[in-house]
Parts: sequence; C-alpha cells; structure tokens
Amino acid sequence: MAVLLSRIKGMLFLLFLPCFCSGQPAPPPLRFSIFLDPSKMVYLRWDHDEQELMTFELQVHTTGWVAFGFSSHGELPGSDIVIGGVFPNGSIYFSVS
Repeated sequence: MAVLLSRIKGMLFLLFLPCFCSGQPAPPPLRFSIFLDPSKMVYLRWDHDEQELMTFELQVHTTGWVAFGFSSHGELPGSDIVIGGVFPNGSIYFSVS
C-alpha cells in the first residue's frame, strides 16, 4: 500500500461517482480493492488509466457523511481531503479541502 501511495503523489485525483441516470454509460471496472478497517465497514476500490488518472470508489456504512484523504507523508495535517454526504432532504454534497 505504501508503494501505491508513493506512486500516486503528484497525480490528479478524481473521485468517481457513478451516475444512475438513464442513458449514461456504465462505470469502468475497478481492478484494485481493499477493506480499510477490520470490521469491513469501509471498502475502497480504485484503478488508473494509461495517463495515470486515478478513479476511486469508496463504499462506507455511515450515518450520512464520509471523508477521504490523500497525503504523501501518511498524516492528516497538510493532506488533501474530500468530504461528502447526504443531507436529510436527500441532496448530496461534496467539499474538497
């Protein structure tokens, strides 16, 4: 996993969100996956293309929000973080910091 993180340093990251609208193409298959916790509540899938553009899918059992971060040093301070969730009315939000 550490080798993967060192390879993705400096690359463009994309959070892939499948669209369930009619007429949209199916998302590409993601070749790599791992549970990120012992209770198997956080499941990460990812892949990259020929230009090394990364695609991520994060499946989380949550109460309505999730955060996902990247860093070249493995710590929270100075990392890039995506936060997303669902409001009580069902609308979805995402924020990048």
